[in-house]
Amino acid sequence: MDLHFIAQWLDSACRPFDHAILEFMHALAQGAGAILTPIAQALALIGDNGYLCFLTALILLFFPKTRKAGFCIIGAVLIGAVMTNLTLKESVLRLRPYASGNPEFESWWRFIGAPAESEFSFPSGHTTAAAAGAVALCLSFKKLYVILPAIAYAIVMGLSRNYLMVHYPTDVLAGLAVGSVAAVAAFFIAKGAYRFMENRRRVRLFAFVLDFDPIALIRKNKSKEPENDA
Repeated sequence: MDLHFIAQWLDSACRPFDHAILEFMHALAQGAGAILTPIAQALALIGDNGYLCFLTALILLFFPKTRKAGFCIIGAVLIGAVMTNLTLKESVLRLRPYASGNPEFESWWRFIGAPAESEFSFPSGHTTAAAAGAVALCLSFKKLYVILPAIAYAIVMGLSRNYLMVHYPTDVLAGLAVGSVAAVAAFFIAKGAYRFMENRRRVRLFAFVLDFDPIALIRKNKSKEPENDA
């Protein structure tokens, strides 16, 4: 599907908005780059392919009470990746700011270190993954101490992509939207899958997925160990 008209519309209609935000980010890089640039680069590393989200999901999968949340996060990131990297990026074909032919954007990108990106710009894949993981966490736990850092992570991830001059602000906003939609879809899929397994708990695989507790297993094995003679 050819959606290149979206890129053309964004480049014309949203140019003042995108330019203003990127200009502000360049000013930040000039004023506080020694502090902010390493942070933005670190966020790019942990956010690549949703690494931090997958790590969080793996930890949650370890415990029966949080396992559904882990599945929800994995599903959200994967759905977001399909929507963003395999569908929208390859259909909209929006060039990144530094590759758009605008010498100002290119100079700002070179000033920040010229971080290279191989894919198209719309939407931001890093932001999509961050938003997918964050919203999935929020829907799964509904606790303020989870919601606040999760949403902050997604927003900061998006801003870091603008700071590094590899995405337009409109790419980031689209990533936040796509990631949120992916998380909602994954939440209901995980909820339905768990209900399905609960109703068929007699199936060993389903019972294993629902109940397996490695911590309890370790404690049980330790309690069975014979005590050493004094």
